[in-house]
Amino acid sequence: MDEVIRAHGHENVTARHESTFEVTTDDWLTPAGDCIVGVDANRAPADFDAAFVEACRDESARIVAIVEVDGRAQRVVGRGHPDLTFDSSRSAVGRTSDYVDDRTVLVGADAAAADLDRELIAALADGADLTLTLAVE
Repeated sequence: MDEVIRAHGHENVTARHESTFEVTTDDWLTPAGDCIVGVDANRAPADFDAAFVEACRDESARIVAIVEVDGRAQRVVGRGHPDLTFDSSRSAVGRTSDYVDDRTVLVGADAAAADLDRELIAALADGADLTLTLAVE
C-alpha cells in the first residue's frame, strides 16, 4: 500500500534537523524550519486511505519513505506504531525517535533531514519539485 505526496522545494530548505524530516501543506518556510524538505504539499496525513493508516498502526509494520527530486531518490526506512493517528491536515513528519503526534507518519527512521543527500537538498533549495512516497509493508 502506498500514499504519495507531491510538494515543492523552497529557498529556505536546509534539512539540518537530526531527528525528523517533514513535508508541509504550508506554502512558506522560515530558516527555523530546518526539518522541512517540502512545502505546498498537495496532501497531508488526514487525506490518507483508512486501510493504509490501519496498516501503519502495527508495530511490526515496515514503512518506507522515498524522497524523489529531479530524478534522484533516497529511501528512509522506519516502522509503524499503534498510536499513529494520521490526523494532521497540515504536515507529515518522519521521526528517528518513537515520539508520536498527529503529524507523525513513521517512527524509528534510519535517517532524518540532516542525513538526506545534499545534492537532493540543494535542488530543493532551488525550488525543485518533490515526491514523497510512503509504502507500508
